[in-house]
Parts: sequence; C-alpha cells; structure tokens
Amino acid sequence: MSRVLLVFVDGVGIGPDDPATNAFTAAPPPAISSWLRDGRASLVPLDARLDTDGLPQSGTGQYSLFTGDNGARKFGRHYGPWVPTALRDPLRKDNVLTRAVELGLRVTFANAYPEELISAAQRDGAFHALGPLRAGPPLVAAGAGVLTRHTDALRAGDAIASEITNEGWRVHLQRHDLPAITPAQAGANLGRIANAHDLTLFAHYSTDAAGHQQDLNAAIAALHTLDAFLSGALENLADDVVLLVVSDHGNLEDASTGHTRNAALGLVASKDHEVIASELHAITDVAEAVLLRLRDRR
Repeated sequence: MSRVLLVFVDGVGIGPDDPATNAFTAAPPPAISSWLRDGRASLVPLDARLDTDGLPQSGTGQYSLFTGDNGARKFGRHYGPWVPTALRDPLRKDNVLTRAVELGLRVTFANAYPEELISAAQRDGAFHALGPLRAGPPLVAAGAGVLTRHTDALRAGDAIASEITNEGWRVHLQRHDLPAITPAQAGANLGRIANAHDLTLFAHYSTDAAGHQQDLNAAIAALHTLDAFLSGALENLADDVVLLVVSDHGNLEDASTGHTRNAALGLVASKDHEVIASELHAITDVAEAVLLRLRDRR
C-alpha cells in the first residue's frame, strides 16, 4: 500500500554515454547518481516511439503517459508541443488523476498557475485550454478539479512554479513579493504537499526548453536544477510515498540535436522500486503502474 508523487519532466531521454553531448555523462547529477549507485532507485527506459513513425512529441506523448492509451496511434502521428485539439477533451475527462478521484483518493496538482489565466480559461462555465493550459498536466488537473493553486499558494510555499524556483513569476509576471527559493527548498515544499495526499502530480518543462537550445552547458544546468529539486523532495517524503519521475520523449540527453527517438526517462525511488520498475516498459504503462499502487488505499 503506497502513495505516489508523480513528477513529470518534459523532454528527457536516456541516451548514449557520450560526454560531448549527454549532460548525464558530462556532469552526472549527484543525487540521482547516488540513489542508483546505492540501490535506492531504479532507472527505467520508457518507449516513447509507440510503434509510430517520426519523432516523439510532447502533445501525444503526454496524452499517452497520463491515460495509458497510445496517443500517437489515436491521433495518427506524433504531435506537439501541445496536446492536439481532438485529444484534449478525452484527456481531460479520463486520466490518471480523474481515475484516482473516482477511487475516492486525495489527489492534488502541485503546480501554481496565475489566477487571471485560470479565470479566463473558465469563463462561461466551460474550460478553455489557453496558452500553457494546452499542455497535458494542466488538462488532466482541470479534469480532476485540482487546478487550484495560484499566487497565494506559491507565496506560502503550498505550490511549486513549473520552473521550480519562483524566478519566472518574479520577473515575467511581476510578482516581486514572491520569495526567492532554491531548487532544494522547492523540492522540500513538494515533499510536504505529497505527504498530505494519496497522489500528487508536479510538472516541469524547462528540461525540454534547455534541450532545444542544443547547448551542453544549458542542458547540464537544467539537469542539476532538477537533481537538486528531486533531492529536496525525496529527503522530505514519508516512507510510504513512491517518487516516480517520468518523461514523454527524449531531448535533453543529446545536446547535438532536438527531440530524439531515445527511450524516455523513468526513475523510481521507493522501498519496492525494483517491483515498480518491472511494470514499466513504455510511457503508456505509467498510469496503470500509479493506479496499481493506489487501489488498495480505498
């Protein structure tokens, strides 16, 4: 019987050990490396090609990850960066978060979104996927009724910015009163949030943005920010909370190009991480692996 902290990271694959192009090899992330070395976590390659030609993309990949259904096959091809319009309502209505809610579990989405964006999206009583709300994570959160954390929650440490630190909100949204926090502090906040719920989702997109720069130093910086964040979260998680880190497609792991056909990242840290890892082979396996941990909590 476990609870789950599901951390989605956009555009992170498992690539060849080439220090000239792979940030994981050029500057190994200290926390993740120690977990794997000490047998506290499992690294899992997740197939993101899904028997579909072309480069895996975020939109159909996120649909596949959060529903367990092959989004590329359903849509007819890989598509991104946003979830394609035809798949948005199906994703919003039926996903790993909505299924957990139907089980009567405590579910939350830890990301903060500006309240003015949510108000605009929820005009006339319907949900309109505007701007960044076209991505998979806010769509599944909206469907589950948990797209509810905004500026006040971020200020109180009860939400996390998608960039991990609050700098983007402070600079681009002019929320200068928000506290400046480190990745480790943000991770600790996430751990505390997860300890109060059965299923917690957090989504981070800066890894994919860094991968698109095709700059090894940018990739290393993004990877080490993520590593410090995950370390802060794991250090503060209760023993019965599984940390599951998953991605939708490759990108960050190869600074010589953009999206790749490499397996997407899967990382499991828990007492039974090897059992969970054995259930994961493709991004379409993630939703069921999460729900399998949760069903006994009803």
